[in-house]
Amino acid sequence: MILLAYIGPGAGFAVAISFFTILVAIFLGIAALLFWPFRMLWAFSTGRWKTGKRGRFGRVIIVGLDGLDYERTTKLLASNRLPNLKQLQETGHYAPLQSTSPPISPVAWASFLTGVNPGKHNIFDFISRDPKTYRIQLSSSRVTNAGNVRGLRKSVPFWKYLGESGIPSSTIRIPITFPAEAYPLNVTLSGMCVPDLRGTQGQFTFFTTDLTRTEIAAGSVETFQFERGQADVILHGPIDKDGKTRSIPMRIKFRDGKVTLRVGGAKVRLELGKYSPWVPLSFGITRFRKAHGICRFLITELEPEFGLYVTPIHIDPIKPSLPISYPPYFATYLAKLLGRFATLGIAEDTHSRTESLVDDAAFLDQVWQIHQEREDQFFALLNRFRSGCHVCVFDAPDRIQHLFTRQNPEADVPGEANGNAAGSTENSETVIDDMYARLDHLVGRLLGVLKKDDLLLVISDHGFTTFNRAVHINAWLREQGYLHLLPEHEDTDYLRAVDWERTRAYAFGLSGIYINRKGREGKGIVPSIECDALALELQEQLSKLKDPVTGEKPIHRIVHSKNVYAGPYKTNGPDVIVGYAKGYRVSWECAVGRCSGPVFSDNTKVWSGDHCVDVDLVPGVLFANRRVKSDRPLELIDLAPSVLRCFGLVPPKHMDGRPLELADDPPNEIYPKD
Repeated sequence: MILLAYIGPGAGFAVAISFFTILVAIFLGIAALLFWPFRMLWAFSTGRWKTGKRGRFGRVIIVGLDGLDYERTTKLLASNRLPNLKQLQETGHYAPLQSTSPPISPVAWASFLTGVNPGKHNIFDFISRDPKTYRIQLSSSRVTNAGNVRGLRKSVPFWKYLGESGIPSSTIRIPITFPAEAYPLNVTLSGMCVPDLRGTQGQFTFFTTDLTRTEIAAGSVETFQFERGQADVILHGPIDKDGKTRSIPMRIKFRDGKVTLRVGGAKVRLELGKYSPWVPLSFGITRFRKAHGICRFLITELEPEFGLYVTPIHIDPIKPSLPISYPPYFATYLAKLLGRFATLGIAEDTHSRTESLVDDAAFLDQVWQIHQEREDQFFALLNRFRSGCHVCVFDAPDRIQHLFTRQNPEADVPGEANGNAAGSTENSETVIDDMYARLDHLVGRLLGVLKKDDLLLVISDHGFTTFNRAVHINAWLREQGYLHLLPEHEDTDYLRAVDWERTRAYAFGLSGIYINRKGREGKGIVPSIECDALALELQEQLSKLKDPVTGEKPIHRIVHSKNVYAGPYKTNGPDVIVGYAKGYRVSWECAVGRCSGPVFSDNTKVWSGDHCVDVDLVPGVLFANRRVKSDRPLELIDLAPSVLRCFGLVPPKHMDGRPLELADDPPNEIYPKD
């Protein structure tokens, strides 16, 4: 089974947690709560971190707003909707920030934290493939049935060099930091690509009395019936090392219009349309071992049918079964300090909304609850650190723009997806603009706690555009004779229907086309000497492609990867990078390795906005409370060497980014505190 972070959930690892590991984690968590403040005090009082002052700044604070779009931000700045960001624009710096090619979150954030191109950090998409078997797999990590975790991102983050020079750092929810790695003077809470307790990238459960609703693409549907106002159901959890799914019983009571849930020893009272608090769950793996998770419950309807939505089961931060933080007790510390919180990599459950199980209001409620958890964590850490680099990534702009960048932004009644999104209750333009305003408020909070020697950077990894029409690259390759299917074989996901003995090129994921190269792929047929010519041929033919419905060219630019990637892992990525035009994106079918169907189709999903297009079309943003001297376009990859330079360190030669040049004199008017 596979893990498909961005595209959809897959079955995952079997939980195998030793009793000793759990005991150690609990002990360390308790110890951390007792001694963390004293360790901080000792560090500050003894001057252990004073070397962080040798650079120009006491603290470098980076706020990552995933997906904040330069064009929309500029429009809202002009209309005075973003007063705090406008203050940074007027007194510091504001500019577009170029993403990576392709501008996909794991690729972009991996370049942000390492300062290198994908050919050196080995992340080219959410998913990759084993070239010998063509098996699709998560690109960022491997979690085995024995519970072992291995990170696949190469190169090292910039905070490794900070710690080695005595400069502390905190890194909260940055994508591609799972499993959490051990670096000196660093605390990390992992972000995107952390699995749920089932080992998927987010598999919800929906309990319903509607017996006709049995199939769903991205989650699990369980039907039941009440008997005398009561029903006993089963909530499925992790898979043990023998492949057996571990579950716990739940009892739902629905009497006199009131709903009560009993699960895992807890009694939870539920209200229509209101999320429960995080509910801890324990699944017995063996007689002496348990796997601990948390989830929330939401009643979506009471009549005529009863619907109960259960979020994916997140790893419990108090008793984590996988390395979601460093030190291992850091997640426990945060949970004890502020309460349990979402740990799943893509914590905001877009699948439940795209399947129309929850409406706009419920989805937004979930997004903002998760956002507030993270905001509380970030400010709690800023209050504890007087020096060093501190980074937190907020995902709300990405998740909201994916689901609210609709063709008909005025739609506010149920109807067809994308135009009038089923279950829509919100004006999409208003939702997005209000979201930008709320993030501006976050920046205002930060301005209120800045010191005079702090550097504040507000960044995004990419922008956004519409996704109206889908392009099925595998269908085009099949029509043009580059790809062939096995005879009488039903087309299925993950390239299973491809006849590799006759196929010269294929596509999967969101980023491009792979050549079936002899010596690299297990059944490769294209000699290395012919690969460049084939890549150029594909570029030339695809550049002629036109949408028969709109008459537009769906592809803005096609790039040979050798002109983009450099490094020891450059051949692991696509050979041809397809940069789609605005309004277009790779089809859902091609993304998961299907090969049949039409080349073009309408995108009718609620997922109506995207950024998997040509990198030049979706720049991110860079705000700074210092003026930046630059006669060149700024790039996301520049941030890692820039942070090192800010602390007086020389960036390693292998980094591809170039440090930003900052003006010497900070504007005093945006520092209310000494």
